[in-house]
Amino acid sequence: MDWATLLVFLAATAVAAATGALFSPGEWYAGLDKAPWTPPSWAFGVVWTALYVAMAYAAARIAGLPGAGLALALFALQIALNTIWTPVFFGAHRTGLAMVIIVCLWLVVAAMLVAFWRLDRFAGVLLMPYVAWLTLAASLNFWIWRFNPTI
Repeated sequence: MDWATLLVFLAATAVAAATGALFSPGEWYAGLDKAPWTPPSWAFGVVWTALYVAMAYAAARIAGLPGAGLALALFALQIALNTIWTPVFFGAHRTGLAMVIIVCLWLVVAAMLVAFWRLDRFAGVLLMPYVAWLTLAASLNFWIWRFNPTI
């Protein structure tokens, strides 16, 4: 792994992260009925920052390995889905469509974890917290979609 490759993957994750700044939760989100297990607001930025760094580092580790094509294609697909979810949920307030996106994202990230694991076990391990967080995020999205029917 070289630093230039890591910087490319960090830039890709930074683009996804930027949607959080462009489409912040705001008053709309504050007024929603949320799941009792919803983490405090400050936790989202902390966790997502750590996840983005971990996924970029994992991708940089496998980028130069033989047979990494599928794993990198899955990385590209998941970063696209990750980037799309925020404006759909927080911008358009389309919680049902956001639910479809996050389920697709979870499936792609799970497949990416397996693909990374096969190439570099440590890279796969780095993605495990991402799958766990997406599971939580999907449950939060589902709760909001289910218990806020007027949005």
